[in-house]
Amino acid sequence: MTTTTNTRRILIVGGGTAGWLTAAYLAKALRLAERRQLEITVLESPDIGAIGVGEGSFPTIRATLQFLGIDEAQFLRETTATFKQGIRFVDWAEAPAGGRRHQFLHPFEAPFYSDELNLVPYWLRQDAAARRPFAEALTVQARAAEAGRAPKRGPAPAYGGPMNYAYHFDAARLAKLLAAYARGLGVDHVEATLNQVALDEAGAIAHVDTLQRGRFTADLYVDCTGFHAELIKHMAGAGLKSVREHLFVDRALACKVPADEDPDAPLPSVTIATAHEAGWTWDIGLDGARGVGCVYSSDHIDDARAEQLLRDYLGPAHADAPTRRIPFPTGYRKRQWVKNCVAVGLSAGFLEPLESTGIVLIEAAVGMIAEMLPYGGAIEAPARRFNELMTTRFENIVNFLKLHYCLSRRPEPFWRDNAAPDSIPLRLAELLEQWRLRPPGRFDFVLDTETFAFFNYQYILYGMGFATELRAGGDEFPQGREADKLFAKVARFAERARADLPDHRQLIRRIRAAGAA
Repeated sequence: MTTTTNTRRILIVGGGTAGWLTAAYLAKALRLAERRQLEITVLESPDIGAIGVGEGSFPTIRATLQFLGIDEAQFLRETTATFKQGIRFVDWAEAPAGGRRHQFLHPFEAPFYSDELNLVPYWLRQDAAARRPFAEALTVQARAAEAGRAPKRGPAPAYGGPMNYAYHFDAARLAKLLAAYARGLGVDHVEATLNQVALDEAGAIAHVDTLQRGRFTADLYVDCTGFHAELIKHMAGAGLKSVREHLFVDRALACKVPADEDPDAPLPSVTIATAHEAGWTWDIGLDGARGVGCVYSSDHIDDARAEQLLRDYLGPAHADAPTRRIPFPTGYRKRQWVKNCVAVGLSAGFLEPLESTGIVLIEAAVGMIAEMLPYGGAIEAPARRFNELMTTRFENIVNFLKLHYCLSRRPEPFWRDNAAPDSIPLRLAELLEQWRLRPPGRFDFVLDTETFAFFNYQYILYGMGFATELRAGGDEFPQGREADKLFAKVARFAERARADLPDHRQLIRRIRAAGAA
C-alpha cells in the first residue's frame, strides 16, 4: 500500500535538543507562521530529562543558528557557551611514560592550501623528528587556539570571524532556548506522557495515546524520544544495527564541576579528549563550569574502575562531584524513516561523543526532512532516499571515529583490540592502505554524505604519527623553496593571530557583560 499525505500535522514526540531543534528548524523552513494548514506540535513528557552526554558541537551549528535567526551573543549568554576551535587529543597515540605525553590538535580550520601548491607532501618529506606538528605547520588556528585566543575579534560579525569555530554549551540551556524560539514561531507544546503507539493495518502509526492529554494523530510522527525510541522501535525494518564490532565504548560517566578557582585562568577553546586504559575522558570548558566525562568499554573495565578513572582525572578538589552513568547502544537504525515515522537524534542512532557528531546528525536529518517532505503524494520515495543518505553518513562517521582508535600504539587490551585488523571497517582498511603511499585527498569522499572532509582525516592520521611514504624521486616535488616560503607564511600569520585576537576568556566576559548592560 502506498502511503499518501499532504503532511499538514507534524507531531514531534520528545523534547531536548533533538526535539526542539527539529521543531524550530521545520517551523522556520516550512514557514509555519505563514501557513494556516500546517501544524507542528512537540509532545514532551514532564517526567523525562535530557541526556546531554556531550556539550560540544561542530561548525555547522553556526549556520543552523543563523538560519533560525537566533542572535549569536544571546545564544552564548543563555547557554553559558564558549567557543570551540577543535579537539586536543592527549595520550591517544601512546600511553604516557617518563613524564612525556603525546598530544595533537584537530582544529576546525582547513590546512593552508594554495592553488599552485599542496603543502602536505612537502610536510611529509620533512624530517619527522624536526618538523612542526601537522596542524601547527599547516594552520594558523592551531597555535592561536593553543595560546588561548578566541576565534574572532568581538561579538560582531555574528557567526563569523577569522577562524572556523563551533561552541561548547550547556545542552539543557540550549534546549530551553530552542523551545522558546520554536514556540515563538507557532509550534504548539504539549506536556504529556506517552502511553501507547497504535499502528494501522499497513504498519504506519495510526495514533499515539498519552496519560494526561488523550489521543494525538498526525501526518508525520518524528521520534525524538532518545535511546527509548518509543515510536521507531515499532516500525518494520527499523531495528538497531550495532557497530560494536568496530567501536567498543558503550558507557559514559558524566559530571559537571565548577570552573577553576582562578578567574583569570586560561579558558580552553578546544575540547580536551584524554585517552585512558579503556576509552577516553572529555573535558569541556563552559562559562563558569566544566563538563567532564569518562567514556569506556564495559567489556574491558567495570563501572567501579571507570569511576576511579574519572575521580583520578578530576583530582581531590572535585572528589564529591555527583556523576551520572549513561549506558548507550552503539549503532544506528537500519531504517530511520518508515512510512509516517522518522527518527531524529538518539532514537536514530548514537556513535559516542568523540567528535561531537550528535547535533550534526540532527542537523543533517532535519535539513533533509524539510527539503524532501512532500506537500502531497507518496512518502515512500523520499523516505527511501533519506534512509540511504543517513545510513551512508553514519557509516562514514564510524570510519572516522575508528581511525582515532586503530592507529594507537598503546599496550592495553582495549587499544590492542582496536588495532586488530578484523575490527577495522573494510572501507577504512582500504583507505589506510592507499594512504600509506599518498595523503588523503578530496576524491576519497563523496562530500554530500560526509561529515568529515579529507583534511579531517589528515589531522588524525598525522597527529597519531601515521607514516605516508611518498616513494617518489626528487623531481616529483620540485617546489621545495616555494613550500618553505609558504610554511613560513603560515607561521607569520599564526603569530599575528596570537597578537591580534583577544583572549578567549576575556571575549566571553565582554559578551556576557554586554548582555547585562
